[in-house]
Amino acid sequence: MSHKTKNIRILRRPEVLTQTGLSKSTLSLRINQGLFCPPIPIGARSVGFVNYEVNEILAALISGKSDTEIKQIVQSLIYQRTELA
Repeated sequence: MSHKTKNIRILRRPEVLTQTGLSKSTLSLRINQGLFCPPIPIGARSVGFVNYEVNEILAALISGKSDTEIKQIVQSLIYQRTELA
């Protein structure tokens, strides 16, 4: 089991909005633009965000990564989801 799988936590949208400082509409826009990882289904009518994905995107923003670089990070994070299965 990798280090990441030991520390997986699912964040609900309000917590992600608080952590990132984004509005709901801006978060949705960033997801649609490929600049933020989409949520995962956690129930019949609920979704959540993976904590380490949110943290990696925030770190990229803080370090001044370009939108192109952030899109690559997001694509890599989404691909890594398949590795967990």
